[in-house]
Parts: sequence; structure tokens; C-alpha cells
Amino acid sequence: MAEGKGNLRRGVGALEKFQKSVNALLAELESSPAGKSKVAAQTVSRTALSGQNTCFAEADGLYTQYNRVHESLVTLSKSLSDQIEYLNLGVHAAAVGFDNVDDDTRRRFHEIRTRLDKEHEQAQGEKTVKPEQNADKKSDAGWAAE
Repeated sequence: MAEGKGNLRRGVGALEKFQKSVNALLAELESSPAGKSKVAAQTVSRTALSGQNTCFAEADGLYTQYNRVHESLVTLSKSLSDQIEYLNLGVHAAAVGFDNVDDDTRRRFHEIRTRLDKEHEQAQGEKTVKPEQNADKKSDAGWAAE
């Protein structure tokens, strides 16, 4: 029985070490140019690409794609930060025992989990091909075969 307790203590020690590593990683990420607030602040205006009210289709396309990629990077950065905090809270809860976790920590853990689950569902929904798109592809394939 004593051996089991020792293994548990070593496990908690490993979790605490992991938690310190995660905290250091999170602090480094947030203070770097890849931190969510810094990524969100790095924007380009449309006029920076070709001047104001200038018709330039390529600049419009570049601006549209830049904004799409920028938005994805901001979302990714926020999601990564949430995932690291979620792991950190889980490690803390495992170390102190789930019954010993305060209500604020539990609430934060569940808020992050709900947000991450929602992001995952949205990502899965975007990957799903709509039935009417399949119908169009089948009819196009039929024309190609004829």
C-alpha cells in the first residue's frame, strides 16, 4: 500500500513540474510577438496596398486573403492560450484533488471547455460538405463522363 502512495506522490510531482513548464510556456507565448493581444493588433488597412479609392483587383484580393489569414491566426492564438490554461487548470486540480478545487477554478475550467468544444463543433461543421454541393458535384461528374 505504501508503494502506491509513493507512486501517487511521484505522479503529483510530475504534474506539478508539468504545470510549471506550462506556466513558463504560457508566459513566454504571451510576451512574444505571437501573444494573442499582439497578433490581434497587427493589422493592415486596405489603403496601405494601393491607395484610397483606387481600383486594383489584386490588392483587393490580397487584402481579403490577409484578413482571412489574420483572423485565423488570432483565433488560433486565442485557442492555444485557452488550451494551455485548460491543461494548467486540470493539472492543478489533479495535484490538489478535484474536491479541493475552488469554485472559481471549476467555473473557469468549464468555461474554457465549453468554448473549446464549441470551436471544435464549428470546425467540424465547416469540414462537412453540404448535400446540395454534393448534388452539384455529381451532376458535374455526370457531364464529364458523357
